[in-house]
Amino acid sequence: MSDSHDAGSHGSGQRQQRLRVLVYSDDVDVRQQVILALGRRPHPDLPELQYVEVATEPVVVQNMDAGGIDLAILDGEAVPAGGMGIAKQLKDEIYRCPPILVLIGRPQDAWLATWSRAEAAVPHPIDPVRLAEAVTQLLRPRLPATATS
Repeated sequence: MSDSHDAGSHGSGQRQQRLRVLVYSDDVDVRQQVILALGRRPHPDLPELQYVEVATEPVVVQNMDAGGIDLAILDGEAVPAGGMGIAKQLKDEIYRCPPILVLIGRPQDAWLATWSRAEAAVPHPIDPVRLAEAVTQLLRPRLPATATS
């Protein structure tokens, strides 16, 4: 009997641990595409994701400064503030900045993503498989050691 109780409490503890993902774009459709592509749990190794949707640069900075964000996905095509410029600013200003993934308009823009110091770049249009793989690679190291063993 105690085994089923332990399994139940372990499962509920895992459900409570969520990873917070900030999704920035001035375009609500892009934010929704990202969230739909990733879903609640893009990989069995990861706990559920909780999304923080943001449409403006000041709110991105405010959320990142406040802490508690495990990954930021920034739209490089957003206007007036593009995600790559915001990524560079965040990496320059935030000690131990969480990983950043930028959405780029063209594969040729990958060098800009490198300049921005983002850990990953995924091109538009969003490929759900490619996005989920990149997000999983960035979030896995942020899990407590007990969650992956």
